[in-house]
Amino acid sequence: MARTLRALAWLLRYPDAGLRAAAAELGAALRDEGALAAGRLAELDALVRRLASAPGLRLEAEYVELFDRGRRTALHLFEHVHGDSRDRGPAMVDLIKTYDRAGLQLVPDELPDYLPVVLEFASTQPPAQAREFLRESAHIVRAIFSALLERQSPYASVLAAVLDLAGERAQKVEIAAEPGIDDSWAEPEAFGGCTSQGQARPHEAQPIHLVRPSRAPKRAAA
Repeated sequence: MARTLRALAWLLRYPDAGLRAAAAELGAALRDEGALAAGRLAELDALVRRLASAPGLRLEAEYVELFDRGRRTALHLFEHVHGDSRDRGPAMVDLIKTYDRAGLQLVPDELPDYLPVVLEFASTQPPAQAREFLRESAHIVRAIFSALLERQSPYASVLAAVLDLAGERAQKVEIAAEPGIDDSWAEPEAFGGCTSQGQARPHEAQPIHLVRPSRAPKRAAA
């Protein structure tokens, strides 16, 4: 299933002109290897046809909106587990060590938990080890798959295929509602609720401190 994993990894990457031009070739690789069931291949064919035929600017804009502006559909796996906490750093280091032990190194601009990178690494492993490696993150992949289903995105078929290869069921699970992008990035109002005693609630009565001004010293007579 090595070619299938690599094809799935590329289908999840940013749909630039090069990827769109290679879409038909990726679809052929999926069909030729036959690692996926016919129904799943039909779903992936629909995505491949769209990548090959839809306007490039539309595809790129939709990709950014889907994967870069949606936290539930983010393709960086540890973001779903650790968010922006300090725990994400050690998890990244451990994953990089896994790649290093296999004799593989990341290019400078790639993060180790990016799902296309994870799939490409799995494609270099024997089938049993690849399946076990994918199974470790299946719960995260299933959550992303469920979020993509909610958005009726054709990319859901790629996540479903990853679950198939891991020996897991591609079934929808309940996921927490995602706050709007404006809400999640909103900053507090300048000086909102701030007092000389620290942060306070904006609609509560605020104490007023009066300070008697000191008198200017008298100048000595010349």
